[in-house]
Amino acid sequence: MEDTTAEYAADTLAPAAELRFRPRVTLAAKTDIGRVREHNEDKFEFFLAEDARTLASRGLIFLVCDGMGGHAAGQIAAELAIKTFIDVYLTHSAEDPREAMESAVRAANRYIIDNARAYPPRRGMGCTLSALILLQDSAWTVQVGDSRVYRIRDNSLQRLTNDHSFVEEAVRMGILTAEEAEVHPRKNVLTRAVGVEEPLVPDIHQHELKTGDLFLICSDGLTNHVNDAMIEETMKALSPNLSAWHLVAKALQGGGLDNATAVVVRVDGIEEA
Repeated sequence: MEDTTAEYAADTLAPAAELRFRPRVTLAAKTDIGRVREHNEDKFEFFLAEDARTLASRGLIFLVCDGMGGHAAGQIAAELAIKTFIDVYLTHSAEDPREAMESAVRAANRYIIDNARAYPPRRGMGCTLSALILLQDSAWTVQVGDSRVYRIRDNSLQRLTNDHSFVEEAVRMGILTAEEAEVHPRKNVLTRAVGVEEPLVPDIHQHELKTGDLFLICSDGLTNHVNDAMIEETMKALSPNLSAWHLVAKALQGGGLDNATAVVVRVDGIEEA
């Protein structure tokens, strides 16, 4: 299995804000192409701000994108979405982080659409986007598609995002049961994706952040083979690094029909600045 963990920090033009809280984290990430696909169209990235200004106004960023589209176009879409989202979010002039997050998603969506129009072989490409942003004493989630963000708190697993998929929306409307959704032929049909159409409205939610919170950001190549009970058991028993490796390994053992990615973030403390 290939480990493509990346870490970087850079000066940004983020607006000035008072740094009141500084989250300390341990993180790990793992991705694998799986047993069937020719390309790994899952991409992950994180941005760990070191300067107080960026940390105060934009926080720590963790992203997973799952690309779609033939001839490796999905891989390109995921890469473009990650780069554009981070760049726009970090440099946006808005003091309101929600506004910056929304603008970053819209910019990524527009950039992929324009890129696909300019390069015909890439037409039809797009991707999911699931982001976790730890800002001061809050955890923000940004969601498009069916990658997911989970949190373990007080030994209990909770999914913080909703899938933008045909079957999950049918379950929420009472049209399908959860059991029917698992075997439905349209299980993997998305109702929202980055780079497909405009306007695109992401789900953005703010959550309280606590010391000890444990987060997982993952692609559907993992959750299609690893259920919530297995995720909870693994993450409660193992370190972030071993959790990421074991969850991806379980996805491979379950068939490895898709790329699988896990990013695990543990909040070790929230220091008052």
